[in-house]
Amino acid sequence: MIPRYSRPDMSAIWTPESRYRIWFEIEAHATEALAELGVVPKSAAEALWRWWATDPAIDVAAIDAIEAVTKHDVIAFLTWVAEQVGDEARFMHQGMTSSDVLDTTLSVQLARASDILLADIDALLAVLERRAKEHRLTPTIGRSHGIHAEPVTFGLKLAEAHAEFARHRKRLVAAREDIATCAISGAVGTFANVDPRVEAHVAAKLGLAVEPVSTQVIARDRHAMFFATLGVIAGSIERVATEVRHLQRTEVLEAEEYFSPGQKGSSAMPHKRNPVLTENLTGLARMVRGYVTPALENVALWHERDISHSSVERYIGPDATITLDFALARLTGVVDKLLVYPARMQKNLDRMGGLVHSQRVLLALTQAGVSREDSYRLVQRNAMKVWESDGELSLLELLKADPEVGAALSAAEIEDKFDLGYHFKHVDTIFERVFER
Repeated sequence: MIPRYSRPDMSAIWTPESRYRIWFEIEAHATEALAELGVVPKSAAEALWRWWATDPAIDVAAIDAIEAVTKHDVIAFLTWVAEQVGDEARFMHQGMTSSDVLDTTLSVQLARASDILLADIDALLAVLERRAKEHRLTPTIGRSHGIHAEPVTFGLKLAEAHAEFARHRKRLVAAREDIATCAISGAVGTFANVDPRVEAHVAAKLGLAVEPVSTQVIARDRHAMFFATLGVIAGSIERVATEVRHLQRTEVLEAEEYFSPGQKGSSAMPHKRNPVLTENLTGLARMVRGYVTPALENVALWHERDISHSSVERYIGPDATITLDFALARLTGVVDKLLVYPARMQKNLDRMGGLVHSQRVLLALTQAGVSREDSYRLVQRNAMKVWESDGELSLLELLKADPEVGAALSAAEIEDKFDLGYHFKHVDTIFERVFER
């Protein structure tokens, strides 16, 4: 992943040094379990841990040099460790196969990445809740098809996003549980040369569950679901980002990204304040979703294993988690500092001469005994006049002047249907559902 979209804690999970340290812990814990079972000398495990206690530097370049000859990364690592530890290192990897190390390591890395992503979501949820409650009753126009519909509040928009990411948190918790499994079952997964108790020991030490049945690899349906979950989260990031981008358009300008002192929007036009952060989030979300299809295609491996999945996961493991971590943090910052313009929201609400109240008049006419078809016709013919006047005419005044409408409703009854506050009488109920459950 490129540094521009990387944050240190997540990136650290995917460094070669981090990967090799997990490899060593798996090998050492397995050797420890084998020693307890009497398969290898206890001195072998002791030698490994004694060397590890010195906090040795991992010589990535030296391991790479060995791999250039062996053409096998795990063998290269084991060879390098043996050079550091000495003769006792020959008991490492007894009965194991490379996938035991690689798959279990990936489980550890994805579980650790999940913990960071869960913390990211928690931070976003906190900001969404604060801003939603701040604008609980800030009136704004609801839009369907991009067209004015009926009034909502800006707080409801943010509450919706909160509910969405709260669902994502549950999904990610489940995905983390699903991905965090350990397989130390040997070639083709039969435990022929390694006791299942070794797997249980390593799993316990690394905080993983035991994989119920592995072939020579952990089944990739787990990974597919994990990356699909990241993709769905990315989709919601883009949804919120797109909302901000639309609200920041000059003709709308109901909200916009914070524009910091000294910031420049354009190299050519000094007046520009562009939604660059949310545009960036849109692009990042596309990247995360792009990793879902390769993960799905990894499910169908040949027989007990092949390595067609390996190259894919070397890309998507780091890139998807690093990108999503950055995107969640960026979205949190956008929402936290989002500039909200209630006066502009009210101006846009009033922009079309009261058309947003048409449904209430329709319903009132039906309740006054007018057929639904006639009620719709009466309201629509007046509403279209307002629409075609670009909001210069008033729907309220047109309706009061319409003799057919007046035959069913008094002027006071019509005026009552233009009360903005009517639309917000259940906002508290919605907020209770979102924030108090």
